[in-house]
Amino acid sequence: MSTLSPPSLQSRYRSLEAERRQTWPPEDVSRNIAQRQAIARDHARTSHVEVGDVLPYHSFLDASGAAVSLDDLTASGAAVLVFFRFSDCSACNIALPYYAETLAPSLKTAGISLVAVSAQPFPVLEEIRTRHDLPFPVLNDPGLTLARILGITYVFDDAARDTALSKGERSQALNGTESWELPKPTILVLEPGRIVSFVEISPDWMNRPETETILKALDLTDKGVSDAA
Repeated sequence: MSTLSPPSLQSRYRSLEAERRQTWPPEDVSRNIAQRQAIARDHARTSHVEVGDVLPYHSFLDASGAAVSLDDLTASGAAVLVFFRFSDCSACNIALPYYAETLAPSLKTAGISLVAVSAQPFPVLEEIRTRHDLPFPVLNDPGLTLARILGITYVFDDAARDTALSKGERSQALNGTESWELPKPTILVLEPGRIVSFVEISPDWMNRPETETILKALDLTDKGVSDAA
């Protein structure tokens, strides 16, 4: 008897978009879409990490404050790094559980490390891991240091910044800096020696790679995972 495949990531985002159109004021929906479209347009004009690049030595921080270096992550082979925006990002709260459900089991079987990375400081950053009981670490990239090196950050436009300020938000709570800047969601596969073997950057945070794409990049197959909704 066949088993149903889990819903694709994009189908989950279509549901989120439909819910927003029903519950958000139309001007808020339009503003959100316009911001994502603007970031996607600007992305084509920016330089960013590419396959074959060798990353510099860098360490993240875990929830206890301990350093976790890129070399630590790749000590036994490849590692998959999932850069995401922040703990309360609705799209991130869909993507990380999706990868936990569909990607993490295959990577565990293959002995490949999987971590999620954000510039948001602890302890708030830890909330997304505990909220979804994620089976992989969530690490802090202090001050967006590596994200900036990779060229995967974007700066809020005036409308987005003003909206955040009107809600009482502060940039320090999102990234630990004075800059209204966040990482574009990114999947990066790193090999020993800090060599990038795959990267997909999502300037539109509602359009992120499916698990099947990541498994193909790693030359892995998983018959239990489907791209179909």
